[in-house]
Amino acid sequence: MVGAVAVTRACAFLTPIGAIALGLVAGAVCAVAVGWKYRLGYDDSLDVVGVHGVGGVIGMLSIGILATTSVNAAGKDGLLAGGGFGLLGRQVVAVLATAAFAFTMTLLLAWLVNRTMGFRAEPDDEVRGLDVAQHAESAYEFGATTGIGMLSGTHPGRE
Repeated sequence: MVGAVAVTRACAFLTPIGAIALGLVAGAVCAVAVGWKYRLGYDDSLDVVGVHGVGGVIGMLSIGILATTSVNAAGKDGLLAGGGFGLLGRQVVAVLATAAFAFTMTLLLAWLVNRTMGFRAEPDDEVRGLDVAQHAESAYEFGATTGIGMLSGTHPGRE
């Protein structure tokens, strides 16, 4: 999956061998990045930072390294195709600008959410269960179960 995240940015400019190399590098680097969340202690249950953040940066930078006009004449040659550091430099600027924009907008939206409704549910709601507190329904039924009606498609008490 990480290879697909990284190659999405670069797919129009890479040879198949370049795409394979990118997938291998992105997979290894992102596996390490996902492990960082435990050392750094941030909450990322879906591994968005380690997979999409790091994988996206690797994909964007790979354009400056692996791009070739033999694949897309409308593009530029990257570092390994003899294009020098020009394209790579522009990709670094694009990564930094994108990161700055994403950080700023996230900070602004987080501030707005915190000022309007807050980030956390009430402690009692967390103990009771957010399904009931937020959605007025239970995702799971914890009562005693019997095998009655399981095969017939009927459920006792729900006729």
